[in-house]
Amino acid sequence: MAPKGKKRTEDPGPSVKDPELYEALREDGNSKEKAARIANAAAASSRSEVGRRGGEAEDYEDRTKDELLERARELEIEGRSTMTKAELIDALRNH
Repeated sequence: MAPKGKKRTEDPGPSVKDPELYEALREDGNSKEKAARIANAAAASSRSEVGRRGGEAEDYEDRTKDELLERARELEIEGRSTMTKAELIDALRNH
């Protein structure tokens, strides 16, 4: 039975090796299949961080235009000085 106040998803069945991680992934919006794959991989490797986003980089949208310009400068993107923030983000993603 689920703890009081916590929504419980359907029982994933015996094929899911880490039901708690499976439920957390489902609540995060992952499909049943993806949540099961990640939960089973985590259980098999005894690592609960399997499938979690890695890295410390900020999203481009969270950066200032000056920070984006600096990154564009590092990558030698031409025309960067006249680009809008949205154009810089697009150029950085497609570089």
